[in-house]
Amino acid sequence: MVEYYYYILSIHIIFVVCWMAGLFYMVRLFIYHTEAQERTEPARTILSEQFEVMEKKLWWIIATPSMYIVVAAGITMLWIRPVWLQMGWMHIKLLFVVGLIAYHFICQYKMNQMRKGIYKWTSTQLRLWNELATLILFAIVFLVVLKNSLNWIFGVVGIIGFSIVLMMAVKIYKRFRDRQ
Repeated sequence: MVEYYYYILSIHIIFVVCWMAGLFYMVRLFIYHTEAQERTEPARTILSEQFEVMEKKLWWIIATPSMYIVVAAGITMLWIRPVWLQMGWMHIKLLFVVGLIAYHFICQYKMNQMRKGIYKWTSTQLRLWNELATLILFAIVFLVVLKNSLNWIFGVVGIIGFSIVLMMAVKIYKRFRDRQ
């Protein structure tokens, strides 16, 4: 089974990319779906129906199957190389993975709420929500590559700082746009 490890690792990485793409695009659709509620009829209904179709297909054809393949490949790799479970960085990575799975199911809950006409989060809150997945992804990648509990923290702190600067730029641009 050890000879298949790198094939399984490749599958794991490919479907992490698919899963993350699905999560990123799903929240982007939530933003558009939420902003469509500000439109007048019939545009609001037409857009909402279209976003619901797009969300449903993205979720059940790409995001959710990818998540399950990622988890299955990860478990298989740990079964092949159980020594990884003795390393502290792997414990931290697995905590982030659990956080990402929770993020996934919260997105599913949001999708179901929107389908029922419940829009509790603003588009700005959803944009911030989208950044959380980015931070988790950065933490996991830095952790896996660096395998040092201190170095990955610097990487994540750096991306948080960058995110803050980016959010400030977005707010400044929004104020500028609103004035015109």
